[in-house]
Amino acid sequence: MISLCLYFKQKNNVVYIMSFDNNLRLIKRMASELPSGQSLIVLYEPDTEAGATDLEAFGITTYQFEEGLSFAFKLLPIIMSSRLVFCDNYYPFLGGLVHSSGLKIIQLWHANGAIKKFGWADPMTAKRSKSDQHRFQSVYNQFDEYVVASKTMGRVFENSYHVPFERMQMLGYPRSDRFFKADWQTHAQSRVYVVAPELKDKRVILYAPTYRDGLAFTPPADLLEAITVDPAAEVVVKLHPLLKNKEAELAAENLKSGSNRIHFYNQLSTSDLLSVTNTLITDYSSVAFDYSLLPNAHSMLFFMFDLAEYQKNPGIQSDLLNWLPSKPILTSAELAAAIKQNAKTDFTNFNQHWNTYNDGQATKRVIDRYIENR
Repeated sequence: MISLCLYFKQKNNVVYIMSFDNNLRLIKRMASELPSGQSLIVLYEPDTEAGATDLEAFGITTYQFEEGLSFAFKLLPIIMSSRLVFCDNYYPFLGGLVHSSGLKIIQLWHANGAIKKFGWADPMTAKRSKSDQHRFQSVYNQFDEYVVASKTMGRVFENSYHVPFERMQMLGYPRSDRFFKADWQTHAQSRVYVVAPELKDKRVILYAPTYRDGLAFTPPADLLEAITVDPAAEVVVKLHPLLKNKEAELAAENLKSGSNRIHFYNQLSTSDLLSVTNTLITDYSSVAFDYSLLPNAHSMLFFMFDLAEYQKNPGIQSDLLNWLPSKPILTSAELAAAIKQNAKTDFTNFNQHWNTYNDGQATKRVIDRYIENR
């Protein structure tokens, strides 16, 4: 079925396959910069429908996709007949594509860096069947180039995907550009304060752990007590959308305790909340690589209460302790003490390691390489 797409005449269209809606500015810029006669088409997963609606309002053609017959007959020909395809994730269907010489596939990953392992670096991959492993590698091999923000992330892809380092393009992550823009910071803060005026002029502590795919998220019973140890601070809990049940449990526990300093703002994005955060508490989440770029970033605490288990599955980068800007915190007591101390985190080495090419100009470099110069 896929081979039928070879009969479609190669066009100058650009396709962006979207499973995260954190690169909308880049997509709009691409559409604006395309030469006359070319068009940008966005294929999006259902979870990013709100972002797709925004792009449609901008005049960009979008199609929701889920793999199946409709995808094979309607959307696959669009991909096969395009000159450029940008991806922000791993998409299994890529492994079956006939990759023509006129098509270039670019991996624009959804995060600046990686604490947890993936691909071949994930210990579970070695336990998969040979056919599964072959299928994974067939997808990894389809990417002609990988846009990265550091040599460190380039090495992560090299090791995780078993692809040549020469494919890495040190352009920076376009999605990070906004963190360098004063107007974005001002507007983000305004959006937050409209919804949450109680956060203004306060020390804001944001707890934003990563989603544990296939793993239980069971924080210590005294977590809420620990993160509210500073009586002058307002605390925001932002869990992954797939952890709504756990968030409801924490909210109920907070209500039972009578505390009014822990907040859950589902209508606010994590990025907007970062703009008013003084202390970020996270674990293995890529949000750490974003927060470290913001001028309001005072301290970052890594609460890794399940570190021993997480090291086994899915695993963490082996040199973690060499570049983590603060020591991993394993217990609620240690977390409370660190919050009380409120020591400033030095992000210098961390950013040099992971955000080397993030300077607010990544979007321009990506446009120059893939859009204007083509």
